[in-house]
Amino acid sequence: MKDPKLLELMKDYRGRDEVPADFDTFWNQALANIAELPEYKLEEQNFSIPNVVCYELTFKGTRDGLVYARVVFPKTDQKVPVIFHFHGYMGRCWDWADMLAYTVAGHGVVSMDVRGQSGYSTDGDRSPLGNTVKGQIIRGAVEGPDELFYKDVYLDLYQLIEIVASFPQVDNSKLASYGASQGGALALVAAGLNPRIQQTVAIYPFLSDFRRVLEIGNTSEAYDELFRYFKFHDPFHETEDQIMETLAYIDVKNFAHRIKGQVHMITGLDDDVCYPGTQFAIYNRLEGPKEHFIMPEYAHEAMNVQVNDRVYNWLCGSKISFRYVEK
Repeated sequence: MKDPKLLELMKDYRGRDEVPADFDTFWNQALANIAELPEYKLEEQNFSIPNVVCYELTFKGTRDGLVYARVVFPKTDQKVPVIFHFHGYMGRCWDWADMLAYTVAGHGVVSMDVRGQSGYSTDGDRSPLGNTVKGQIIRGAVEGPDELFYKDVYLDLYQLIEIVASFPQVDNSKLASYGASQGGALALVAAGLNPRIQQTVAIYPFLSDFRRVLEIGNTSEAYDELFRYFKFHDPFHETEDQIMETLAYIDVKNFAHRIKGQVHMITGLDDDVCYPGTQFAIYNRLEGPKEHFIMPEYAHEAMNVQVNDRVYNWLCGSKISFRYVEK
C-alpha cells in the first residue's frame, strides 16, 4: 500500500480552489440557451449483426460544431436503458464491436466523438475540419469562460443525452454515463449537467483541480499545454490567477455537487497523468451515493484485472463473480 498518511490526507482533500460563486448560474444559463433539441440525423447501418440495430448519429452543436456518435440498441419491443460512453483525451469513440457486450444485457450504448480530436466530430467556427487536439484545455482561457473549448464539449454531452432520451425505444429513466481519463471527466460532467443520468462510472478522471496540477509540475503530455502557456507566454505567471479562475468553469471537481445519481470511481495511486489528489478532489465533493475503489499498484493504464467485470456489473446490474488468489 502507498504511504498511508498521504492517503489519509487525500480522503479529505477538496482541491486547491473553491467553486466560483456564479458557477451554477453560468451553467444553468448555458443550458437554457440550448433548451431546444438541435437538428440531428440518425442513420441505420447494416452490419449483418443479428439481434442489434446500429446507427450513426450526427447533430449540430454549439458554434456550428458537428457532433458524431455511434448508437447500438438491442432488437426488442421494450424500452431499453442506455449507457453513454466517452473516450480518453486525443481519442475517438468506441469501435462498434466494443459496444456489443452491453447489448447482451439489454442495454443500448451511445459513444460520442469529442469535437476536434481523433474522430469525426468537428469544432465548427473555431476549426471546421481536422484534429485540433493540442491546446484544447487552455483554448479560450485568455478570452474568458464563454470562450472555453470544453464549454462547448460539455454542452455537446447535454444535447446528446437529450436527443437520445427522446427516442421512443429508450427508457429515459435509466441512463448511465461511463468513461476513463477524459472519458471519466466527461461522464461526471454529463451527470452534473443533465439529471437524466442516474449512474456514473468514472475511471481516473481528467480535467480536475488545475492549480494543483500546476503545482505538481509537468510530468505528462496530457497537461503539457497548460505548462507551455506559462513557459512561453507568461513565464512570470502574472496571469495565473486569471487563468485559474477561468478554467474553474470547466474543472470537473466543481460539477460534483450537481451530481445526484450513483457514482463509482476508480483511482490508481501510481497515476502520474491524472494525479490521485485531483481525483480525490472530485470524489470528496460528491454529495450523492458514491463508492471509490483504490488500486495502489496501478498508474494511468489499462485496468483489466477485474475492473471490466466490475464496471459491467455496475452498469448492467449483472452479478459476474470475482475469483481472488487462493490461499
